[in-house]
Amino acid sequence: MANYFEIDFLSVEAKKSGDAITVRYEIDGLTYIHVVDAGFQSSGDKVAQHIRTYYSNPTYIDHVVATHQDGDHAGGLRTILQEFDVGALWLHRPWLYAQEIIHRFATYESVPHLERRLRTIYPNLAALEEIAIERGIPIHEPFQGAQIGAFAVMAPSKARFLELIVESDKTPESIEEAEEGLFGKATTAVLAVAARVMTFVAAAWGAETFSPNETSNENEMSVVQYANLCGEKILLTGDTGRGGLQEAAAYAPYVGLSLPGIDRMQVPHHGSRRNVSTELLDRWIGPRLAAPALPGQETVTAIISSALEDTHHPRKSVIRAFVHRGGRVFATEGQAIRTQCNAPARAGWTALTPIAYPHEQEE
Repeated sequence: MANYFEIDFLSVEAKKSGDAITVRYEIDGLTYIHVVDAGFQSSGDKVAQHIRTYYSNPTYIDHVVATHQDGDHAGGLRTILQEFDVGALWLHRPWLYAQEIIHRFATYESVPHLERRLRTIYPNLAALEEIAIERGIPIHEPFQGAQIGAFAVMAPSKARFLELIVESDKTPESIEEAEEGLFGKATTAVLAVAARVMTFVAAAWGAETFSPNETSNENEMSVVQYANLCGEKILLTGDTGRGGLQEAAAYAPYVGLSLPGIDRMQVPHHGSRRNVSTELLDRWIGPRLAAPALPGQETVTAIISSALEDTHHPRKSVIRAFVHRGGRVFATEGQAIRTQCNAPARAGWTALTPIAYPHEQEE
């Protein structure tokens, strides 16, 4: 059989969206399985069953990647680590760097104290580390430049990751925050409440409006991965934001990636308006087209992990933006989505219809 890949975006159904992605690919006769997040803890069994059903009932998984701390991504990976033999767990562990960043905090003089605090703040990552150590699974840091099988880590760099920890609202108050006072946090809280009220306006082809607010530091910590499989350029983004996409784009030449030109892309953070911008999508995918691409002439496949009950995701402005650039956009919403090239046929799986272009967007 020729080289192939299949990437499954599994449905994580709750009132809040989650991510669970499984990948199988073959290169020169060798097959690899690569798991990226597994939704909530309650999703783990479903992900494990999917792997057994469609990936020839394996007992071994080559790579497991926890993109970041959030429970809708990392929770279900506990099951994967417990039920399979795993070659490597790729995991950020903020507490390992307490010694390097303690000077940035106003109230912590003891490194062990800061380590304990960081474990408490990032409990899902700490739980995965505990399981991996107990089962003898090697743990690696997925910083920019790491190679996870066929996938290159594009972001975050270690330096940026440590800066995100220090600046996070979840971490102990840094010296900088103590000097600035609480005004910034109060403003953020007000904006978060305001964002819940959303109105829609009719919009012409090509018009794009994104949120002026940025995503959280925890989302920005997400591991961004790139692979060229079967000549297809694939980008998995987790919940990364504009900063992560910018950092990853700047790193593209180091992995032989010429932008724009992504063929298949995970839309960050379930299709949030806070994670992308016109400029970033131009850089990754290309400029807006003068008119919609004709059926069959689309140039990029964009997949969104979003739950049926999640009324906040995906945003219409984000769907529009990908279509503006010749994209076919799909959302999980109660169904598993498979994107593949040369992969073994699956009985019962049928072609999907892309999401229709919205003629309105968020104000």
